[in-house]
Amino acid sequence: MKIDRARFCINRKIAPGLSIEEFFKVVKKCGLNKVEMRNDMPSGKILDDLTVEQFNVLVKKYDIEIVTINALYPFNLPSARSALTKKAEEMLNIAKQINAQAIIMCPYNEADTRTYAQREDDTADSIKYFTTLFAKYHINGLVEPLGFPVSSLRSFTVAGHLIKSVKSPFKLVLDTFHHHLAGLPIKNYAETVDVSLIGLVHLSGVEDQRATEFLTDDERIMLTKADVLKSKEQVVELEKLGYKGVYAFEPFSSTLNAWRAADVEKAINDSIDYILN
Repeated sequence: MKIDRARFCINRKIAPGLSIEEFFKVVKKCGLNKVEMRNDMPSGKILDDLTVEQFNVLVKKYDIEIVTINALYPFNLPSARSALTKKAEEMLNIAKQINAQAIIMCPYNEADTRTYAQREDDTADSIKYFTTLFAKYHINGLVEPLGFPVSSLRSFTVAGHLIKSVKSPFKLVLDTFHHHLAGLPIKNYAETVDVSLIGLVHLSGVEDQRATEFLTDDERIMLTKADVLKSKEQVVELEKLGYKGVYAFEPFSSTLNAWRAADVEKAINDSIDYILN
């Protein structure tokens, strides 16, 4: 498959045992420069213990592009809006200072007493609310549907309709893991995916053969031929539909905690080679 290597991005979740500088070094060694930062790493902070100035020095040193900060959660829960607004403003301030292009927003993913219709209404209202807030900082918002059975926003297709309904400029994250869990089959990609709404694609692989309702983030690894998500095939369909954006590797497995820099580098190169060949 012909995809420019520059379109690949690395989510920091792949390297929980590495410092930010070590992570940047690996990305650079792989011939890449795009990364996603997170607020759920062991330090609990987007920049770990670095100041903005120290972080930006490393960004310049390794020629790094910050694609997103992941994530504002649970963006579509109105009862949490006050705390969410404060959290969003903190993230937006950091995003502005480190030249991050966007912040990813994830939906409520716990037991929920709201009706399906109420969840949709709350999600649409939340998208509208955060669209106004994000615009003040000139930062993009990326809504990521989570395909877990308990999630309040599972479907890429539904999320797209809600964004359009409130005329938001926000885009969507199409995550191949969550797209699979939401029951959106590859054969219907052209019917379920509006490529114009995609702001980013998350890639991971799963070899676990259990039914989708039993799969968790801990089963998410890098891409292999045994991948039940068929992430490579999803990429093929996206390219057919004209997607020209970024693909970010986002494995979650706890096995990554033991990975050293060399392990991360090999996993990245192996997955890219698998997709391209």
